[in-house]
Amino acid sequence: MTDIERIEIDENWAHSAVVIAGEYAFISYCMKNEGQGIENQINGAFDVLEDRLEKIGLTLESVVKMDCLFNDIMDIKYLGEIIKQRFNRKYPSRKAYETRFLRDGILFQVDAIAYIVSKG
Repeated sequence: MTDIERIEIDENWAHSAVVIAGEYAFISYCMKNEGQGIENQINGAFDVLEDRLEKIGLTLESVVKMDCLFNDIMDIKYLGEIIKQRFNRKYPSRKAYETRFLRDGILFQVDAIAYIVSKG
C-alpha cells in the first residue's frame, strides 16, 4: 500500500483540499469569485481546481468525476458551455446538486476526482 498524501491542510476546518490515494486525487472546496455572477463563479471554481491539479502535475483533462454544487440548480444551464471551453473535449462524468452554502454570495462549488496516470 502506498502512503496517502494530503495537500493544503486546513486545521481550522479539519480538511485537506487535495488528497492523493493510489492512482487518484480527490480535490475539494473549489470556489472563487464569491459575490459575482454564476458564470464567473463557475470559471473561478475551475481556476482553483486547475491550480490544485497543477500542484500535483495534473490538468483538467485528468478529471474523471465532478460533483457540482449550485445555490440554484437552474444555473446548470451555464455549466455545459463552460466545460466545453475548459476541458478540451476530455469531459468528466459529473453530478449536479442544489445546496445551501454557509455564506450568501456563493453560487457554485466543485469537488473532483482526478486519475493519476502512472509514468512507468
